[in-house]
Amino acid sequence: MAGDSTLSTVTHVIVDEVHERDRFSDFLLIKLRDVLQSHTNLKLIISSAALDADLFIRYFGCCPVIHIQGRPFEVKEMFLEDILRSTGYTNKEMVKYKKEKQQEEKQQNTLTEWCSGQENHSKLESERPRSVPRATEEGSLLGDDGDTVFNQLTEKDANCLELWLIKEMDSCLSDIWLHKDIDAFAQVFHLILTENVSVDYRHSETSATALMIASGRGFLSQVEQLISMGANIHCRSSNGWMAVDWAKRFGQTEIVDLLESYSASAGFGNLDESSLVRTSGSDLSAEDRELLTAYHHSFDDEKVDLDLIMHLLYNICNSCDTGAILIFLPGYDEIVSLRDRILFDDRRFADNAHRYQVFMLHSNMQTLDQKKVLKSPPPGVRKIILSTNIAETSITVNDVVFVIDSGKVKEKSFDALSCVTMLKMVWISKASAVQRKGRAGRCQPGVCFRLFSRLRFENMLEFQTPELLRMPLQELCLHTKLLAPINCSVVDFLMKAPDPPPALIVKNALQMLKTIDAMDPWEDLTELGYHLTELPVEPHLGKMVLCAVVLKCLDPVLTIACALAYRDPFVLPTLASQKRAAMLCRKRFTAGTFSDHMVLLRAFQGWQKARSDGWERAFCEKNFLSQATMQIIVGMRTQLLGQLRASDFIRARGGADIRDVNANSENWAVVKAALVAGMYPNLVHVDRGSLVLTAPKEKKVRFHPTSVLSQPQYKKIPPVNGQAAAVQALPTDWLIYDEMTRAHRIANIRCCSVVTPVTVALFCGPARLPSNALQASSSCQGDRVSSDSSDSEVEDRKTSNVSLLKLDEWLHLTMDSEAAGLLLQLRQKWHSLFLRRMRSPSKSWSQVDEATVRAVVAVLTAEEQSAGLQQPSGIGQRPKPVASEDRLLASTWRSTNTRRSTAETEFSDSSNAEKVVMRSTRPILHQPKNYKRKNILHSKQTSDDRSDRSSVKSADSSSFPSPCASPSSPISGISGKASKSPSPRQNMPVRYFIMKSSNLQNIEISQQKGIWSTTPSNERKLNGAFWESTMVYLIFSVQGSGHFQGFARMGSSIGCEKSQDWGSPGFGGVFKVEWIRKESIPFHFAHHLLNPWNDNKKVQISRDGQELEPRVGEQLLQLWDHIPLK
Repeated sequence: MAGDSTLSTVTHVIVDEVHERDRFSDFLLIKLRDVLQSHTNLKLIISSAALDADLFIRYFGCCPVIHIQGRPFEVKEMFLEDILRSTGYTNKEMVKYKKEKQQEEKQQNTLTEWCSGQENHSKLESERPRSVPRATEEGSLLGDDGDTVFNQLTEKDANCLELWLIKEMDSCLSDIWLHKDIDAFAQVFHLILTENVSVDYRHSETSATALMIASGRGFLSQVEQLISMGANIHCRSSNGWMAVDWAKRFGQTEIVDLLESYSASAGFGNLDESSLVRTSGSDLSAEDRELLTAYHHSFDDEKVDLDLIMHLLYNICNSCDTGAILIFLPGYDEIVSLRDRILFDDRRFADNAHRYQVFMLHSNMQTLDQKKVLKSPPPGVRKIILSTNIAETSITVNDVVFVIDSGKVKEKSFDALSCVTMLKMVWISKASAVQRKGRAGRCQPGVCFRLFSRLRFENMLEFQTPELLRMPLQELCLHTKLLAPINCSVVDFLMKAPDPPPALIVKNALQMLKTIDAMDPWEDLTELGYHLTELPVEPHLGKMVLCAVVLKCLDPVLTIACALAYRDPFVLPTLASQKRAAMLCRKRFTAGTFSDHMVLLRAFQGWQKARSDGWERAFCEKNFLSQATMQIIVGMRTQLLGQLRASDFIRARGGADIRDVNANSENWAVVKAALVAGMYPNLVHVDRGSLVLTAPKEKKVRFHPTSVLSQPQYKKIPPVNGQAAAVQALPTDWLIYDEMTRAHRIANIRCCSVVTPVTVALFCGPARLPSNALQASSSCQGDRVSSDSSDSEVEDRKTSNVSLLKLDEWLHLTMDSEAAGLLLQLRQKWHSLFLRRMRSPSKSWSQVDEATVRAVVAVLTAEEQSAGLQQPSGIGQRPKPVASEDRLLASTWRSTNTRRSTAETEFSDSSNAEKVVMRSTRPILHQPKNYKRKNILHSKQTSDDRSDRSSVKSADSSSFPSPCASPSSPISGISGKASKSPSPRQNMPVRYFIMKSSNLQNIEISQQKGIWSTTPSNERKLNGAFWESTMVYLIFSVQGSGHFQGFARMGSSIGCEKSQDWGSPGFGGVFKVEWIRKESIPFHFAHHLLNPWNDNKKVQISRDGQELEPRVGEQLLQLWDHIPLK
């Protein structure tokens, strides 16, 4: 602007509506202030109906202020208390509260006694025998048909509970609080799940919930269980305390951190009206105070009361003159919900649809649709406009007479400490409230109905928070770099804003942009950075999409990126049982992939199918999805695709057309690679020793309750150590996540997916690694590549053949030296390809480029197979991705016609060709010490100067495990040396199975003849394990004996041959077993062993053919070491 010679002919610049304070208006003000210093003749006029004059006087220096009196018609204001009083509105909860109000004082007194430690309250019957036996078994949340058992359940209102249930719940809660009887929780859970008692049941004499009591007493595991079962962390007891307040009051700091971290990550704003009325409502009349207290007690202030809006609408339409009604709502979700109520659900309106015109106004609307709103309706027809804050200033509808203002807006909020962006519902500012009121007085006197109290209005911010202070700073810095002068740094430019963001936080954002290669060390935009400024999503999501284009898996990544960019499409129900059902809907969409990202993709694809079949609304209701969010995601996908076409990443036809960029969309391993490239550095590592997740700055990270990874088994009663069980169930040692929220010492991660170490090695870290990134064993620190507990010669040889690959300061991988060198070469070829595509998106692909992608795909596919991860079907289908939301089935990776699978990948550049053979099977996560096999990558490298092209082949050869061993600490894993002549089953996991016998005679025959047989279903399982594994151990137990009768090694596969003297005619063929120990040991020797692969149940209650988790199996076999040999 300053360099434009035509500016010398401009005398005045007028900037209107500056109160909105979006980032571009602030950028403009920064430039204009600089221009005014060099162009003294230029006059700047800034205007707004709700201007913070003092701020701009300070910003521009001394300048005159002109107040222009407007001429709107008079608008009558009606606040919430006026509406409740004049319309007589009430709901069931308000009626219930008024009836229970008489009990409140009595409850407060009892609660005071509780909190004071007075345990002699005469009416509390503690430690009495229970009328219902405690729950001992945990049933599954999934019925026989795979559907949830909660679909038909309705939680009973406390007033509808039988007297014995009330007494039983009260007794349990009393015992927990007064006597710290932690065992009483089992009965509480039992009654919640069998009698449909609400998980938020309130003690009848204190109003305390189980969550509050567990929080106050410091029972961390039970707090986690209750939250997993849907307990509301924002419920308040009669003294106004939430669960976190109970924890604070009684010094339970760990639970305080836990609850605050969950609350911080839930996207809740500061919308608690009950506290406001209680603490600041002294000026209210008694009637208004009572009305507001009853109303806020009955309604969740984090939502918009659509019932009240419908009540108001009906009153206006039946008792007021003509005139359009404008309803301000926070977002598109609420607009769609209210529209559906008016047009379909509420018979008062739906049966008279000809009398109403309903319009929706929001930023994603087409201009043509917006123009329809401005037209006057026919006589006898009332216009109803449902709008976001776009109607405050951007669009003026002159015939509006009535305004209903929800007082809320959805704002993108950025937490600089956790680097998390959330769409939060917050109260509008006073300036916005004034603007909304003014919409009703454009053409005649009007009425503004405000769905908030005078008290709330007085406590609102004067002006909305500027966008510069609440938008993601990485995105902000990219745009700043484009707009700032060449000789001005990003930090210096932003410091000139009227309300500048903190300089340190800006510098942290710049460092993150350098980490993802969007900026170079001198803060100049890279080729990737320039493309990211063009994409309408945050930088890391933009990089994810661009990587998907190059990896040719665009469509699924596009859906996932848009869902992450906007919001979680799943809605959070109010009832706890529905919360659990919603969680199980998420589980259905995972397709066995340990991925929240798959949930987003499958849910969207299912919705697309339902929409094409005409039942999208029912689909959303069944699966707890937001129809409005899905529609927004569709719009965002279209917008992103359009930009990719404009940037020449996608062509209309030929190479790089829409089919070509989706060639690998069906391969989930490749899709996850694009996710990893975009999510970096958002990685966590599994510490198998401590069963915790770790991050660069966090020693203990937890799954957020909304993640499908948080409850791998999905039992009615979540396990006591739910987080540890969730971590133990993970098939790999690395995860990506979308966001991490922190509260003191607790960090939660949301939207996670497990990934393989090879994917991490290829796609994480900067594009250009330092020269010392790969260190040979001689330069590795000893404690990071060796095992202190082993002194064997094999361990010593292994240690000398490992290398350390340093991707950044924290992300270090140990692996076989040859594998490390090959992975590093492939990584370099990938990053070179990606850089070339960023520089020249429109350039045709060369054979070398195509070969590099094929090599990467083959390596990722082999590694995914080696980790035993499932490959779901249908993820890349376009445009009808899924046949039905009920057929979300996954097909497991399988090798064809052989026990062995090999992915041979050749890749070359113009100078030479290198052949890399990636052979892999399931990696060894846990092995018995005596039979431990080391993870290796068997590879050979040849040079062929005549080769100038690449191919991907498959051959029949020996099987080998994963090339990368995931470390058990950030940099501690070990890979070993390969055997020169591997046997067909070498280097595979040791497997353990429980064999149940109906009688002792079979065991004796087996020990004499060395044979065994089992059921047909077990035959398939054991045969597969025998051919895939190094060793299969069978632990035998006679049903009802209370003992294990010994264990044997499986010596052959199972054929069709049967034995005449075998004692069970219904069994299949016999197979050889080699008995190792024949001594019996009692079950109580193994009481401490729980099997994660059987819902953490004790090993002695395993069914016939139950497989044991390897580490548990090893520990079970070690019990015989304490028994003398016969």
